[in-house]
Amino acid sequence: MSCMLLLSALQRLVFTPRQVYLVDFSCTRPPRRFRAPISGLLEHLSLIKVFDDASVAFMTKVITTAGMGDETYFPPSLHYIPPSPTHQDSITETHMALFPALEDLLAKTNLSPRDIDVLVVNCSGFCPSPSLSSILVHRFGMRDDVKTFSISGMGCGAGVISIDVAQSLLRVHRKSYAVVLSTEIMSTGWYSGRDRRKLLLNCYFRMGGSAVLLTNRREAKWCSKYRLVRLLRTQRAFDDKSYLSAIREEDSEGITGFSIERNLLTVVAETLRSNAVALGSSILPLREKLRYGAMKLCNKNAAPDFRTAIKHYCLPSSGRAVMKQIGKGLGAGEREMEPGLMTFHRFGNQSSASMWYQLAYMEAKGRVGRGERVWQLGMGTGPKCNSLVWECLRGVMPKEAEKGPWEDCIHRYPVGEGQEDL
Repeated sequence: MSCMLLLSALQRLVFTPRQVYLVDFSCTRPPRRFRAPISGLLEHLSLIKVFDDASVAFMTKVITTAGMGDETYFPPSLHYIPPSPTHQDSITETHMALFPALEDLLAKTNLSPRDIDVLVVNCSGFCPSPSLSSILVHRFGMRDDVKTFSISGMGCGAGVISIDVAQSLLRVHRKSYAVVLSTEIMSTGWYSGRDRRKLLLNCYFRMGGSAVLLTNRREAKWCSKYRLVRLLRTQRAFDDKSYLSAIREEDSEGITGFSIERNLLTVVAETLRSNAVALGSSILPLREKLRYGAMKLCNKNAAPDFRTAIKHYCLPSSGRAVMKQIGKGLGAGEREMEPGLMTFHRFGNQSSASMWYQLAYMEAKGRVGRGERVWQLGMGTGPKCNSLVWECLRGVMPKEAEKGPWEDCIHRYPVGEGQEDL
C-alpha cells in the first residue's frame, strides 16, 4: 500500500502539467500629441490626393458609424499629408508601442530583463531583420540564452498563439519567466489605394501594444493575477472560401493592402462556432451540456450559455456592429460586451493587443473577482479562432486599478452610442 501511494504521488508530480500563471500585464498609452480625432482624421483623408471622392465617402461612413471616439492614436508617420511611411518609421513605431509596455511590466513585477527566460513577440504585418524579439533583447540587455520567438502573419489572433508558444515552453522548462508582447505596426499597414476591400484597415486599426508576464513557478501562485484554465485554437485554412476571405495582396495598380471580402462575416461565424463548441465541451458544467444537447436533439436553434462558466468576455475589436453580433451569438449581455465596445471607442483596434486593453478596463472598473473566469477571444487571418480562459486568483488592488491605459479616463466610461467624448 505504501509503495502504491508513493507511486501515485510520484506519477502526479512527474506527469501532471505545470500550472501557468499570469503574474501581471501592461498596455501602452501613446502620447496625447498622436491622437486622431474623427473630425481631424476625416479632413486628413480628404486632403490625401491618392483617395478619390468615393474612397473618402466610404471611409467617412465606416469611421463615423463604427463606434470609435476622438482619443484613438495614429503613429507619427501617418500624421503627415500624404502619409509616406518608411522602414525607419516602422522601427520607431515599434519602439513607441513595445518599449513602454515592457518597461512598465518590469517595474510592476520588480523583475530585471535578465530574469526573462522566454520572449515571444507578435506583429502581423511588420517583420524586420533583425527581428522584433532581437530589437527587444538588444534594448533591454537580456541574457544570451533567452529563448526568443517572433510571430508574424497571424492577424488579431496572434496574441493567443503567442501565449500558446510561451505556455508550451513553460510546461517543459521549470521555474521560468516568459514575456509575451503584442502589437500591430500601422506604418506598414496603411493602404494608399482605391480598392474599397482594402480601406477598412485604415478605418479601424490604431496604435498600441501590450506586454504579459507568465510563469510556472509554484510560489508565484500567491502573487499572480490569473491562472490559465484552457487554451484552444481552431482554423479553417483548409477551405478555399475561408482562406481567401481576408488576405494581403496587391491591387490593380500594384499597391499592397489587406483585402476583406464580403463573405468574411459568414466565415467568422463558422470558425467561431467550431471553436465555441469545442471550448464549451471542456469548460461548461454538466447541467448546461445536457440542456444544450437536449435542445439540439429537439432540432431547436440553441446556443450554449457560456455565462454558466464564464463571467467576463474580451471580444475581437471589429467595430460596434460586428462585436455585438459576436457577443449575441455567445449569449453575452450588454454588461459582458461593454469592455470590448468601450475599448474600441477609446483605443480603436490594436489587433492582438486589444484583448489586454479590455481586461485592463475590467480591472479598472473593479469587476474581476477571485475565482471568476475571463474568456479572451482572438480571431485572425487564415482564418483562425483562438480562445484563452483565465481564472482570477486575486482581486485587483485599488492602487493597481488606478494605473494603466485607462488611468485618465475610466471615470468617463461607459459612454452610450453616439455620445461624444467628455
